[in-house]
Parts: sequence; structure tokens; C-alpha cells
Amino acid sequence: MNGDTYLAYDYPLLSAFWTMLVFFLWIMWFVLLFRVIVDVFRDDDLSGWVKAGWLVFCICLPFLGVFVYVIARGKGMGRREVKQARDQQKAFDSYVRETAKGSGATSSSVDELARLSEIRARGDITEEEFTKAKQLVLSGSGR
Repeated sequence: MNGDTYLAYDYPLLSAFWTMLVFFLWIMWFVLLFRVIVDVFRDDDLSGWVKAGWLVFCICLPFLGVFVYVIARGKGMGRREVKQARDQQKAFDSYVRETAKGSGATSSSVDELARLSEIRARGDITEEEFTKAKQLVLSGSGR
């Protein structure tokens, strides 16, 4: 057997943990780098030259550039992230509302079923009455 051959038992457990830690830190570093680059382009307050400057700084001196960016503009970075998430939620909510309005008969049936379910949960109607009313709503003759 060659003296330079490494077998699995020649690689200690602590070295395996250290390798995994370095690997995950490396992945986290790239995630942070890409988030900074995306944030540079997302910020509408920066001019094109300032964006180019931050981008060159983050590419030429990546560790220093990213750390300086996070220190200098980290709070705004978080605000922009929250604003984008809220805008996406608003867009999704309006899409759902418009889609629900488009199917008028279905939404009124859904509303009626929700009301029936609430009445049953309060105990005002029995399970048998709920089932009959639900069948009427679903058949469309309950209107």
C-alpha cells in the first residue's frame, strides 16, 4: 500500500466537522455576497455610478466590500427586503381578490359554506341540518 493513500479512518472526526464548517461558511459567504449585489441594484436611491462603485468594490475586494456595505447600509438593506416582501404580499392578495371576484357564484357559495360552518361550530344547528344546507348550497338551489 502506498504511504500517501488516505483511508476513511485516517481522516479524524474533528477534521470532518472542521471541513463541514468551512464548507457551510463558504456557502453562507456567497449567499451574503449575492444578497449585497441584489440589494445594490434594488436600491432606487443610489445613482448608477454609486451602484457601479459598490459593485466594483464588492468584486475587487469582496470581504472588505461586503463588510463595509453591510455596516454602512445594513439597516436600509433590511428595510428594502421587508418592503419587497410586503409588496409581493400585496400583489398576491390583490391577485387572489381579483380571481375570487371573477368567480362570483363560487365565492358566494364559499361565503355561505363558511357561515354555515360557523353556525354549526356555535351549536345553533345540528350536523344533519348542516349537511342538508351544505348540499343545497353546493347544488346551487339554495339561493
